[in-house]
Amino acid sequence: MPFVSTTKPIQAMKVIQPNCRVQFTAEDIDFIAAVLQRKPGAADALVKLLTDPESRDQILDDDALFHALLEQRGCLTVSHHFYFYVLVRHVLRRADIEDRRVADYVAEVLAEFSQAENVRCVVPGKPHPLDYFFEMMAALQTADEPTSFYIRTHIGNQALFFAGVFPDHIRHRAERRGFPDLRYYQALGQANFRVARDSRLARKYELDLVFDTLSERFDPARRALNDLAERIFTLTDNDHALDVLLQKSLHPN
Repeated sequence: MPFVSTTKPIQAMKVIQPNCRVQFTAEDIDFIAAVLQRKPGAADALVKLLTDPESRDQILDDDALFHALLEQRGCLTVSHHFYFYVLVRHVLRRADIEDRRVADYVAEVLAEFSQAENVRCVVPGKPHPLDYFFEMMAALQTADEPTSFYIRTHIGNQALFFAGVFPDHIRHRAERRGFPDLRYYQALGQANFRVARDSRLARKYELDLVFDTLSERFDPARRALNDLAERIFTLTDNDHALDVLLQKSLHPN
């Protein structure tokens, strides 16, 4: 569910929730049935099972879905929520991160950040989005509790996204141009997830255990996303656009 509060500052901010699994579409169900229909039980039975959360989660863990998403030729008609959840869940399990809510949360981060405008940190009262990490950290000095929680989760998410999806580009920039390396992104992500974990808002919205895992196991989670990125992302003509995006996370100088 969206992050909602009766206080004015929080209404303009969206804190990502682990809710990919409740946003699947009819096309997602059709894809599951098409892939798994040869297994014991007919397609109708699979659809019925998907109404039961426990059975649904077991079905989504089937390796056949992971391979079908990667190997499918042509345009996939599944939702971003389904696509990223199945893929993220698979690679996180290989990294011994078994909590489904963590996979759900990280998948939602990827779904959100697949739209470039969502990578920007929009804070009420600020005339422009906070594009740089140093701006976000500076804003924490005067932020109220909800805004501080939002900014810290955004920093953690952004650090995990960049370090997980674009590690080679970060390494190249660090080696050739002196920009921060992966250790910088890891330290920043871990620290902010850790502080966010201890917030009462994390407990209220049941994100404390998710943030605890991401703070303590940031590196394995990052490496799992590295493995996924190698399978599904390529950087060719988009190198310049990515350069600009990464630049916006750092100090303009």
